[in-house]
Amino acid sequence: MAGVQVMPAVGAVATVDVRAAAEGSCRAAGQRRGRGVSSLFAGDWRRRPRRPACTVRVRGRRQQGLAVVCNLGGTYEEGFEDVHLQLMNVFTYKAVKTVLTQLYEMNPPSYRWFYNFVAVNKPTDGKLFLRALGKERQELAERVMITRLHLYSKWIKKCDHAMMYERISDENLALMRERLMETVIWPTDDTNTEKIG
Repeated sequence: MAGVQVMPAVGAVATVDVRAAAEGSCRAAGQRRGRGVSSLFAGDWRRRPRRPACTVRVRGRRQQGLAVVCNLGGTYEEGFEDVHLQLMNVFTYKAVKTVLTQLYEMNPPSYRWFYNFVAVNKPTDGKLFLRALGKERQELAERVMITRLHLYSKWIKKCDHAMMYERISDENLALMRERLMETVIWPTDDTNTEKIG
């Protein structure tokens, strides 16, 4: 938060928008180079409601100083609605692929129409995709919904939570080991190790 000055006062709340600062510097850098604006954050930031990334709060009378609350990370108390939404989107995507394969084999004209529809309307947001498909061709939308439900029920029977926990744990360990190996400076063969110190 370089360049931000907060004057402590009892009960005052100052808000610092880190994204706007990053966006502004990114926009300025893009204009200097003659290119378009690029965002530092993944996804389309224009869809999200604007909220401050970090909030600086002055502590009570007994506790002196400032408390910085960062809104970029999650907390353990939050729900997992974002995970549920991502799962639904993944199963919608897999259902679209399955229905496309079925139509390719059994109904080539419907396959061509559905392929063109998928090319224009990306199935990354399942709810919006199915809503748009239902307006165009209700029978295909119902087929994708039924296939999505079937794929989910098939997955839930095969899902091994203990194995998933082990996979996440092993991947975390491998990534930390990789990073450690990158940061360690190994002596080379041609250096004389006796002259250290």
